[in-house]
Amino acid sequence: MADEPALRPPTGTIPTEPGVYRFHDASGRVIYVGKAKNLRSRLSSYFQDPAALHPRTQTMVATARSVDWVVVGTEVEALTLEYAWIKEFDPRFNVKFRDDKSYPYLAFNLADPFPRVAVVREARKAGTRYFGPYAHAWAIRETVDELLRVFPVRSCRDGVFRRAKQVGRPCLLGYIDKCSAPCVGSVTEDEHRGIVLDFCAFLSGNGDGFIRELERQMGEAAAQERYEEAGRMRDRIGALRRATERNAVAFNDDTDADLIAVSEDPLEAGVQVFHVRGGRIRGERGFVVEKAEELAPGEVIARAITRLYSEPGIDAIPREILVCAQVEDASALEAWLAVLRDGPVHLRVPARGDKKALMDTAMANAAHTLQSHRMKRSSDLTTRSIALEEIREALGLAEAPLRIECIDISTLLGANTVASLVVFEDGLPRKSDYRSFIIRTPDADDTASVAEVVRRRFAKSADEAAAAPEPGEERRRFAYPPGLLVIDGGQPQVRAAQDALMAAGVTTVPVIGLAKRLEEVWLPDDLDPLILPRSSEGLYLLQRVRDEAHRTAIALHRKRRGRSMSASILDDVPGLGQAKAKALLKHFGTIKALRAATIDELQGVSGIGPSLASRIHGHLHTGSEAS
Repeated sequence: MADEPALRPPTGTIPTEPGVYRFHDASGRVIYVGKAKNLRSRLSSYFQDPAALHPRTQTMVATARSVDWVVVGTEVEALTLEYAWIKEFDPRFNVKFRDDKSYPYLAFNLADPFPRVAVVREARKAGTRYFGPYAHAWAIRETVDELLRVFPVRSCRDGVFRRAKQVGRPCLLGYIDKCSAPCVGSVTEDEHRGIVLDFCAFLSGNGDGFIRELERQMGEAAAQERYEEAGRMRDRIGALRRATERNAVAFNDDTDADLIAVSEDPLEAGVQVFHVRGGRIRGERGFVVEKAEELAPGEVIARAITRLYSEPGIDAIPREILVCAQVEDASALEAWLAVLRDGPVHLRVPARGDKKALMDTAMANAAHTLQSHRMKRSSDLTTRSIALEEIREALGLAEAPLRIECIDISTLLGANTVASLVVFEDGLPRKSDYRSFIIRTPDADDTASVAEVVRRRFAKSADEAAAAPEPGEERRRFAYPPGLLVIDGGQPQVRAAQDALMAAGVTTVPVIGLAKRLEEVWLPDDLDPLILPRSSEGLYLLQRVRDEAHRTAIALHRKRRGRSMSASILDDVPGLGQAKAKALLKHFGTIKALRAATIDELQGVSGIGPSLASRIHGHLHTGSEAS
């Protein structure tokens, strides 16, 4: 355990008010964030006999070197601050939510003048309204295909929309009445947004109201002998009913509720969520929670609720949330959710009837989620541990390299040279720590490029390692050195990296190279490479790291090269400067759209007059100046 007198503050200095606290490691990094109604009581519980602590809590306290806290006014404020800090610092010992798959959502980008409906895999973009998650992408696509007959909203991508607007003709969906064709002005912006909002209202559970209204309109049309219109209404009613019937009936009434069930073991918990709207299951998801301390089912539910309803853009929070166990902080959670919903929210444990029956189903699904995760994780965790240990033994390291960083250079004949730096922690990619570099050294070859990236990556490491953080100041995550630095290349690149590390004053980071030809491992001072067995898990992990760095570098280079080539097409147009060329590319989006533009459309760009527009048009179509 850590030196307790250095870690444990004097009991009298810890306040008894509600608050949020943070444990820091020896480097000043936040490793755990928690909240408490009584800070003194809660923090004192960490400094009891280590044998009485949860195994992961023991490890956290042993790793910690300091603790600080912030006093807040209410439990709701504590809940909000705790979540904000967890999101900001991503502490390694806090509860981890692991989805075993990405779920599809139905998304409406309401920030766009003409919102489109799309099936997406993540619900994170602000200004977008999401429905789901759904179990299968194919099912929601079939539902959308039916509903577009009733709510003909835009579903095309931005490029297709712009192209249709330029040529003045809608795409196929506009001709078969599955789109109201706002691209050609068939409906106004306000009319199209009204259709979108109706679509959202239907998905929110107001399906029966739309069906009743359409039945009334169908009856009026038939009574007035407008049979074609009545037939269209009949087809729309059928589409709505088919879309509604795809969702399983959960309750006999039109209840809107979310159900959250938990199945757990001492180290992990499976969580299952059902989203019920209008009495039917509209979405569901399952994920696994890794516990950092001893948590009762109600505490796991509280953490899951905080995460679920903090995601931006998610559909409206229902008035009722059904849970499988009592939640200790239920009143604080209800108050927090009420602010998000702008209305009351109630947490309840169902005791009988159809709600209890659905909760039993959710509990069975939660148990299945946990069991599936255990079977899959045991294999993955074992394999990753073996790989890291093999790398440690092969390289003679004191510790297994839990954090591995890899650098790859991408260039084409020395032009648009870029580099990627990817990060793996515990054998898994940590994409939030990925970095990309544009090489600044003129005419740099691979070795000079590698040296530049290493210098820039570790430029501040020595200074930051020597300087203690100021009170309240957090270290940048990326400032912490890896356990192993991998270079995509042979010994020349490795020596360049080693020299750059020494120049930066970094002497504790081992560096190796992985050459593609024979997958040899090169060390800076060895004349011969190290050959790992082809079946080695350690070699496979190094290959994964190297291949991820290569993929990232290639993608960055293609993107940068594409921008450069797009600009060069306009370089030879007389009288067209760089600013106007950029304005053209920004206006039309792509070279293909620019080539398709007429002279009149080119003049629509600021600064482009009739003569210049004619020259641009001629250059793009004949390769020479228009006469």
